[in-house]
Amino acid sequence: MTRDVTRFRGRLEQERARVLGAIENLREQHPGSLEDEVEETRLDNHLAETASATLDREIDYSLEENEVRMLAAIDAALARIEEASYGRCEQCGKEIEEERLEAIPWTTLCIDDKRKDERG
Repeated sequence: MTRDVTRFRGRLEQERARVLGAIENLREQHPGSLEDEVEETRLDNHLAETASATLDREIDYSLEENEVRMLAAIDAALARIEEASYGRCEQCGKEIEEERLEAIPWTTLCIDDKRKDERG
């Protein structure tokens, strides 16, 4: 089966740009450290504001961490395109279904191996 890797490369590059924008946005929202932000609210003596700032920052850290992982997966998929191994399951070596690549272009597993992986 011959894949239209140009189309998938384009989709991956678009998603990569989106992820980079999201990471940049998260970093712009909180340029200082959590300690700096908490110290500012602590000076005002508002425990609830300190807790809220801490929770907001932790959520943003989690979101950023997820975006960084996504960026790594996209970069790996782009590298597989360059290596001409894109679209092959890393477990069984079979071609990954076109529908699966359409849904998750950075995937590394066919649906059968993904299900096995999720079951443990």
